[in-house]
Amino acid sequence: MEKKNANVAPLGLLGFGMTTILLNIHNMGFFPISSVIIAMGIFYGGIAQIIAGLLSFNQGKTFAGTAFTSYGFFWITLVGIWLFPNTGFEMAGATPAPFFGCYLILWGTFTALMWWGTWGGSKVQQFVFLSLTVLFFVLAVSKFTGSEFINQIAGIIGIICGSSAFYLAAAELLEEVKNKKVLPY
Repeated sequence: MEKKNANVAPLGLLGFGMTTILLNIHNMGFFPISSVIIAMGIFYGGIAQIIAGLLSFNQGKTFAGTAFTSYGFFWITLVGIWLFPNTGFEMAGATPAPFFGCYLILWGTFTALMWWGTWGGSKVQQFVFLSLTVLFFVLAVSKFTGSEFINQIAGIIGIICGSSAFYLAAAELLEEVKNKKVLPY
């Protein structure tokens, strides 16, 4: 009897997509950072994606393993950036906006490389990585300029990006459950 590996991509994509949507509702100015975003960042955007990434590596899927594990740790580091200044440790002071912009540029550069890795694959996957690349760079510009308007534009891009990841997760999950392609991707 042949053992079939489960597709862990829907778990990773949902962890990424749902957390990204929530954070960007904040970026649009509707809600402050709260325990909702922090908890999602640690547990679903963070830990669930890391688990999906490690399982992908175990299945020999280097791209998926790198993507899910990296973005899982992105969410955990982001939450750390928000929370560490409140720990009382002097070294964990508030991050100056331009330095946070540098953090976002590094993630944007990494994401552009990952987007390149999607060429020739699923159009929706390409869109997820392209829109995420744009999101990181627009967020960096908002940090360098201090522009709330640019941050709101980033929020719109982020909701679109997160929604596309959610869609891709649904398409892959439904395809496996129904044993046929239900949604194009």
